[in-house]
Amino acid sequence: MSAGIRRIDVGGAQPYRIAIGPGLLHDSASLAEMLRGRHALVVSDANVAPLHADTVVGTLRAARPEARIDTCVFPAGEASKTLANFGVAIDALAALGATRDACVYALGGGMVGDLAGFAAACWMRGIDCVQLPTSLLAMVDSSVGGKTAVDLPQGKNLVGAFHPPRAVFADTTTLRTLPERELRAGLAEVVKYGAIVDAGFLDWLDANADALLAQDTGALAEAIARSCAHKAAIVERDPFEHGERALLNFGHTFGHAIEAEAGYGGLNHGEAVAVGMVLATRLSAALGMADADEAMRLQVLLARFGLPVALPDGLDPEALLARMRLDKKAQAGGLRFVLWSGAGRAQVVPDVPESAVLAVLREA
Repeated sequence: MSAGIRRIDVGGAQPYRIAIGPGLLHDSASLAEMLRGRHALVVSDANVAPLHADTVVGTLRAARPEARIDTCVFPAGEASKTLANFGVAIDALAALGATRDACVYALGGGMVGDLAGFAAACWMRGIDCVQLPTSLLAMVDSSVGGKTAVDLPQGKNLVGAFHPPRAVFADTTTLRTLPERELRAGLAEVVKYGAIVDAGFLDWLDANADALLAQDTGALAEAIARSCAHKAAIVERDPFEHGERALLNFGHTFGHAIEAEAGYGGLNHGEAVAVGMVLATRLSAALGMADADEAMRLQVLLARFGLPVALPDGLDPEALLARMRLDKKAQAGGLRFVLWSGAGRAQVVPDVPESAVLAVLREA
């Protein structure tokens, strides 16, 4: 692994390393080191596989010519993250004859990482999974922390498991093939870290917005590394989301409801989270927790990155509220939100009045 690669270690009961930098998909020694047995399944989607799957398979075979390596490719998009496709991935592992020392390589964005990770978590009660994120959003969020899941028509990520990866390799050269919309969506999750734990990072993002949108290599690597470092620290302290880790859901309660109500065919995840963060800051202000001017500053930064900041037309506030009641972040006592008290300061608030949530949705 070259000296130019950034490394972040995630501690805890199942420690692993995040590597960030160019050319990692060609690093045969590092990728093959993760394969403890003789079976590897590369899971990807129809957009990413034609670009990078042959590279990964070739890289693995160069170091492990005796290994049996297969691929499993799904249609691109969140709509593929279903129990049915989870079954397809399990069938692929069965056809491969995967033993307990097999490894799943999740090559793609968040949908692929979640689906492949869940299959790895369940095959023979858990085999290794290496995350190979190819989207900015996956690099800074979904590939780190071991959350795996599939969606149901009733809501996002309702069926899943905690299954930390064996390693994460974020090859930044894959971002060159990322559509601009997906790059901007990833920046929503980057902004989130500044919003909840690092006010100085928000200032840095504001100062470097043009460089990030122009895909400046250094700026992107810095944004990814700082985001991963924040998530790694939180996950290490709270691996199963019993406390602090819930802060990472800032904007997600609203965002997941928006995605589900639109049938996963409207805003993508990062866009929905951007709207969700704006709504969460408005809810915080309405409850007297945040200053309205501070909330507007966050909205302006998100808009500068070309992200939506208003609720899409045609979504019924009552239906969105019903989605939130089923969200896995809700509790028996009522709705639970990550609310905001200014840059770098967030907290989990239980029993948020539904009337206040509905008022914010209607105003949006």
